Amino acid sequence: MHDTTALSRPTAKDYTPADNPRFTKLHRRFPTVADLRKHAPRHAPRFAFEYLDGGAGSDGGIARNWNALDAIELVPRYGVTTVLPSVGIDVFGKHYAAPLGVAPMGGPSIVWPGADRYLAAACQRINVPYALGLVGGMTVEDAAKVAPDVLWFQLYRCWRDEHAIGFDLVRRAQAVGVHVLVLTVDVPVRTTRTREVKAGITSPFRPDLRMIASILASPGYLSALWKHGQPRFGNLQPYTKDSADVNEVAAFVRREMGGAFTWDEIARYRERWQRPLVIKGILHPADAEKCVALGIDGIVVSNHGGRQVEGLPASIDALPAIKRTVGSRATVMLDSGIRSGLDVVRAVALGADLAFAGKAFLWGLAALGAEGPGHVLDIMIDEMRSAFGQIGAQQPADARSVLVRHPGALQF
Repeated sequence: MHDTTALSRPTAKDYTPADNPRFTKLHRRFPTVADLRKHAPRHAPRFAFEYLDGGAGSDGGIARNWNALDAIELVPRYGVTTVLPSVGIDVFGKHYAAPLGVAPMGGPSIVWPGADRYLAAACQRINVPYALGLVGGMTVEDAAKVAPDVLWFQLYRCWRDEHAIGFDLVRRAQAVGVHVLVLTVDVPVRTTRTREVKAGITSPFRPDLRMIASILASPGYLSALWKHGQPRFGNLQPYTKDSADVNEVAAFVRREMGGAFTWDEIARYRERWQRPLVIKGILHPADAEKCVALGIDGIVVSNHGGRQVEGLPASIDALPAIKRTVGSRATVMLDSGIRSGLDVVRAVALGADLAFAGKAFLWGLAALGAEGPGHVLDIMIDEMRSAFGQIGAQQPADARSVLVRHPGALQF
């Protein structure tokens, strides 16, 4: 696999998978994201796959997200256009190649060493938003070098000492040109992810013989580990002692971070961050209304991908009511369950300006290493263009006028 981290400035023209000379060859073997998921456990260590593929409890929340998306039907109209649709969008004053972004994720380098760099490079090359997670494996300063045109940055609540660390992270993000700041509100407590526990992923992290054997049986992973080293929480390293190892930083995270942002705290971050500010993890229209009242620029409707509590409603089922409440007063986005370009089109048809995917990109990393994120984007953009064209939408906004049957839509 060749390294895809070389920088390439995006252009305003529409991106197509044909722009990637590797797409045809990879597409023959992995035509869908589902094919990458099937291959992932053969290529990556077992514990890495269990970490990326699982959720809270017995994965009921993950299944609910998928089932809810699969139940949505779009009714096409014909005689509208025969031209291949454009899938480009404008969000927060910037043009992106598609209404799709990489969601902020914790510990993607557990799935594949160097994951953050590969994700960022793919987004920069294709020109879609890349949301770096606070507990990712790359600092915001390094991410700004790899993905300067598309970088968003996500924060959890660092509450000690009057948010000293959180506010300093805002300062650092501002200094390197982060375009959008994302505050995640839907992790008030840490919950159990059964498959992680069974796979031996604990804190402190102590790899057992089974995990070591699994790494040795995955030569691509071993090579990436040799190149990039053990995953670290790079953004938080400056706030610990210089010699702190990964377990000491993890203990620091548990001490310093916790709880959901209060509305007053969100208002304080709003005062300090003058660029677009987004709140991620909203499922109720009243909370969306509160965000708008505080001057928040965007809302991500999300149940954290089913990784926190499996009894929450599917994100897509909460989307229409939140969109009706917010209207055009804020950018409304969706996260959780997105596995295909068709899922993105479903979200756009129901009112989302942008959809984020997480697991899909991790499956790509586990299956293909460095080439995985770019191939996932290629698959989804190709599927989006086909789906928009099939329902008579010449551009994403046209999908809003398509008749949609949404049996699971929540009524508040």
